[in-house]
Amino acid sequence: MSDDIVIKVDNVSKTFKLPHEKTSSLKSAVINFYHRNRTFEKQLVLKDISFEVKKGEFFGIVGRNGSGKSTLLKLLAGIYSPDSGTIQIDGRLTPFIELGVGFSPELTGRENVFLNGALLGFNRKEMQGMYKDIVKFAELERFMDQKLKNYSSGMQVRLAFSIAVRANTAILLIDEVLAVGDVNFQQKCYEYFYKLKREGRTIVFISHDMDSVQRFCDRAMLVNDGKMLFSGKPSEAAILYKRINFDDGSGADPKDLAAAGALGVKSKDLQIELTDSAGKPTNTFTPGQTMTVRLNWKNDSRVQFLGVAIHRDDGLYVFGPNNVSDKRAVQEGHNKAEYKVKLNIGTGQYYVEVAVFGKDDSDKVYYNPQGPSFSVHNPADWQGITELDHEWIMK
Repeated sequence: MSDDIVIKVDNVSKTFKLPHEKTSSLKSAVINFYHRNRTFEKQLVLKDISFEVKKGEFFGIVGRNGSGKSTLLKLLAGIYSPDSGTIQIDGRLTPFIELGVGFSPELTGRENVFLNGALLGFNRKEMQGMYKDIVKFAELERFMDQKLKNYSSGMQVRLAFSIAVRANTAILLIDEVLAVGDVNFQQKCYEYFYKLKREGRTIVFISHDMDSVQRFCDRAMLVNDGKMLFSGKPSEAAILYKRINFDDGSGADPKDLAAAGALGVKSKDLQIELTDSAGKPTNTFTPGQTMTVRLNWKNDSRVQFLGVAIHRDDGLYVFGPNNVSDKRAVQEGHNKAEYKVKLNIGTGQYYVEVAVFGKDDSDKVYYNPQGPSFSVHNPADWQGITELDHEWIMK
């Protein structure tokens, strides 16, 4: 491997054997073990996966449930061995996969902190120095002398995560940590991720939350049915993920979508055009200008609602209203609309996402997750995401 590559996966495949016989007792398990005609079904979980992760990179892995993401992470962690192919890791690695492994339900939260810390390689003195910070981060001060079996699953994961983040290794594997915990805890996780990025740590991150993937990841890979379909910009991986998970009206096969590129297949019956306030087509604006999004779709009696969202090209969700909240329903027989928005946003590259709905937002008739792109250039001297009403008062 070159000096800047810390993870190299080359043509890795993994298969599990699923026994056809069901065992409901120890006796039947023993009998089946020695039975010569015992049969198995092979389940191909991963096939010919290859990718590299650079030092200091935040690398995302996305895909539907059952696509092979967690199996891939366990291969990286050394929990499983590949059937074929090779995996090379350059540096110490900590997996945040099965958080809380080693916890004892009969011990208190306090006792489990020291037990789990020992499994991570810390001695008792080191854990004593970290204890207060661990408990404060997990927000479990009142519960540390209770047995762990009385904790909710969310409380257990918060405690496990608070301990695991103390591991001072160069490479971290993180699997859906943000799926548990309230808003405050998730915000702490976000802040921790930013800290990791500033420190230049290497992260492999699995998530179904596309906003998090686009916010944190430098690159992202999409896995579907055990195969890698895409690797590249997180925004494009997120678009392809949405297309695979939600019918966009194109009827395209995932393999065709990947071959065409994440942006290559769109709802052909939905046209989108950007114009300025004078009706002139353009994709260049300045802050404060009004942009019109002109929509034209194939007439369909199911259409009732419209939604237009603006995203920055790094995945930041800027604004996304729909005509339901604005109480302007589409009248039957109509197939055109204009959405006007004042662009009080800073310099950057943006794109619009457009959906034409039926009875509700789960009923997409036509959908374009990444429509026309546009740029905003700020000739003024203010900086930031948006322009806020403000004034200076000198005293």
